[in-house]
Amino acid sequence: MKPPSLRIGLLLYPGCMPAGLLAFADLLHAANILAGRAQFETLFVGVDAGHVDCAHGLRLEAQAPLAAAGLDALLVPGFWAESAARVDAALADNPGLVEVIARLGKAVMVWSYCTGVVLAAAARRLDRQPATVTWWLGDAVRERFPRVDWQIERASVFNARSASASGVNGYLPIAQAFIEERLSIDAYRDLTRLMVLPRPGRTHQAFQGVSMIGQQGRLMQRLYQVAERMPATEATLARLAAELGTTERTLARKVGLAAAMPAASWVRRIKLNQVSERLIHTAAPASSISADLGFASDASMRRMFKELTGMTTAQYRQRFGMN
Repeated sequence: MKPPSLRIGLLLYPGCMPAGLLAFADLLHAANILAGRAQFETLFVGVDAGHVDCAHGLRLEAQAPLAAAGLDALLVPGFWAESAARVDAALADNPGLVEVIARLGKAVMVWSYCTGVVLAAAARRLDRQPATVTWWLGDAVRERFPRVDWQIERASVFNARSASASGVNGYLPIAQAFIEERLSIDAYRDLTRLMVLPRPGRTHQAFQGVSMIGQQGRLMQRLYQVAERMPATEATLARLAAELGTTERTLARKVGLAAAMPAASWVRRIKLNQVSERLIHTAAPASSISADLGFASDASMRRMFKELTGMTTAQYRQRFGMN
């Protein structure tokens, strides 16, 4: 049974910095496209519905009042502050906001980043939990909110019903955690590669265009998703066709047209692309990568990888690796 979509409120309040909220919403929209269904639902909320004057002269519309929005989670952005005194002033200016956050049901997750973490702490949503905040606020929050287990050395902290992250880009690790939980690690990798990184990461030409979001048509996207999940030894045309509710002949024909190669070769390339990504982005031994991805043997994976790229796994990591 598929889990219901997660209803997430993007909190607007006077003076808030909304750029992270918009980027967060874009990432979750793209994740829904990848998943082929609404894994996430986002809406802008405020103390009341209506116009909210945000930072930098921007005015956005809160679609619903926070207390009545029926949320599963709330994302609290930061506000501009250059000193602890400015943080105190923001708290003094927003007692109603803090009170509404405090009154949210215990089942509602409260996620906050940058100076927005202070609002979550003031609402007692971080009491007796580890949390982090932008580093220069460390001493101030320890003094003002001693019930919180502040771990300022960490960039992000996740608990059962809260998450906190430092910096104005703190929405990214929060988005990452829940996209990976609802979709997969590989899905988030594709999203960041195509939407967040300033240019595509270096990779071998054999793997250019090998990503789930780059596939044309729902069948090719579903095939990619199923093949990535499946151990390499089990990713046969017969098994994949059965998973996708089609025939081997139809699957072979459609993949051949879309990928311009035999279906078995395309599926092999999907699995070897996973090898490529792990060689680039992790320090895991090639033998562990082979076992994790379900290849028949380390030797067979290495042989196929070299046939496709012309490089051993060690040479590939040396040339393209980021570690």
